[in-house]
Amino acid sequence: MTYFRLAVPPISGVFRPRMLALCLLLAAAAFLAFCSVVAVGDYPITLPEVVQALAGVGDPGTLLIVRELRLPRALAGLLVGLAFGVSGALFQTMARNPMASPDVIGLTQGSGTAVVAAITLGWTGGLSVQAIGLLGGLATALLVYALAWKRGTTGYRIILVGIGVSWICTSATDWLIARGGLFQAQAAVGWLVGSLNGRDWNAVLPLALACAVLLPCALLLGRQLRTLQLGDDVAAGLGTRVQLVRFGVLLAGVGLIAFGTAAGGPIAFVALAAPQIAQRLAGAAWPPALASGLTGALVVLAADLTGARLIPNMELPVGIVTGVLGAPVLLWLLIRANRAGSGG
Repeated sequence: MTYFRLAVPPISGVFRPRMLALCLLLAAAAFLAFCSVVAVGDYPITLPEVVQALAGVGDPGTLLIVRELRLPRALAGLLVGLAFGVSGALFQTMARNPMASPDVIGLTQGSGTAVVAAITLGWTGGLSVQAIGLLGGLATALLVYALAWKRGTTGYRIILVGIGVSWICTSATDWLIARGGLFQAQAAVGWLVGSLNGRDWNAVLPLALACAVLLPCALLLGRQLRTLQLGDDVAAGLGTRVQLVRFGVLLAGVGLIAFGTAAGGPIAFVALAAPQIAQRLAGAAWPPALASGLTGALVVLAADLTGARLIPNMELPVGIVTGVLGAPVLLWLLIRANRAGSGG
């Protein structure tokens, strides 16, 4: 089940300039997509006007449209993509398997089941959608971790257990939608598709705070994960506390995916595809966390922009666009795994 080269690449040397250049290029592309999302709408705004409005310069009408009406949606897309990309990179590196994505091993489905239960049954307990999604993701992660534990955990067991748990959560979600009322079912299905429509500051602020806390932790843990590419025994011999690092990665990855899912819904394939794209652009032996996050942000924003402009007078949810684009990536990974003799 090992798809990455089992060698820890040098941190310094020729890899650092390429990685720095890649991150700067991805950041510039994500910013351009971010401004384009803000510019699109019934009242068109040019990109220079968007940049000026972000800086607080412009006429009052443009400032109102940009900063109050469109900026929350664009920020939600940026942060959701960033969270999904980093989380996917952490799990894929930890398991040494490109299929170990949060939306494959059940974490996204667990958050979704918790939110759908709150919508259809009204069991919010005074909690916000973000809090409910976080609790659902944490509960699912602990369940997967406990079921995969046998004198420690391995990436292979986490993937197998996670796939089973994801199907349980999917079935539970379908049952909840089937027994819910028409209004609740429509709201749940609309959220499950994955959409940034109607996102306001109440949806953005919790995600922004979560990213401010969890992203630095995730990037620090990503450095520890590099030694795990040599295998658990070798990593332990080098002084890495394997199970502690793996558990910390699990918490950081679950937090990012849960808050991202609560803010934008379970947007398909971003956590799966973004790390693989970043890994190949960087020429690295593992998915780089920061580049994966920037790639995820670019993918979500570009998909949101495509959904808004692809069909006249019709706005497609971002989850539909990423699903159409991500399905070929999943098929390619499966074909590659089969050719490598590790596809089962």
